[in-house]
Amino acid sequence: MSAPEHATASSGPTSTADTDEAVRAIRTAQGEVSRIYRGGFSGPLVSAVVWAAAAAASQWGSTAAGMAVLFLGGMLIFPLSSVVLMVLGGPALLPRRHPLSPLALQSAAVVPLGLLVAVALGTQAPALFFPAALIVVGAHYLTFISLYGTRLFGVLSGVLVAVGAIAMFFVPALRGPSGWIGAGILLAFSVPLYLRRERPGLPSSR
Repeated sequence: MSAPEHATASSGPTSTADTDEAVRAIRTAQGEVSRIYRGGFSGPLVSAVVWAAAAAASQWGSTAAGMAVLFLGGMLIFPLSSVVLMVLGGPALLPRRHPLSPLALQSAAVVPLGLLVAVALGTQAPALFFPAALIVVGAHYLTFISLYGTRLFGVLSGVLVAVGAIAMFFVPALRGPSGWIGAGILLAFSVPLYLRRERPGLPSSR
């Protein structure tokens, strides 16, 4: 056997072992995130309340009021979600050096930044604000698949984006109630997320 062939053959098992170890480390970190954040249910739960408040402000006040409530409320979702976890008892924040802490912080920052685009659109076409916000919020949940290790967040993301896109491009009649629809979707998903709080959904490497 030549030297290159010998190097390739000998590196195979080691490479596989390193990969398996990395996968186990990722799954362990995801399990810790799911345990501490109770499956991530508190985020959609608090978001549902914020969306309902924004929809009510828009319906019985003005579109500008609805946009303000959703934007300002969006910045409070993470701290309010932490309060919900504290009320339930146990930890509410990841350890400082947890490997997935940066991803959690980055995902939390996406919604306020993305909502700036939805607000800009809403100032020109008020009826499109909530559909655009649905797309922004739905897209941000894609990162939660890797953060929690469950594809249920992918389903949530897909539903929110689909409803927003349908309302924006195909069914204008959905634009008005889209704020309420978003609140209902988020509330509905918070239940199975809580029930799956200690069971990351990505397949095991065992």
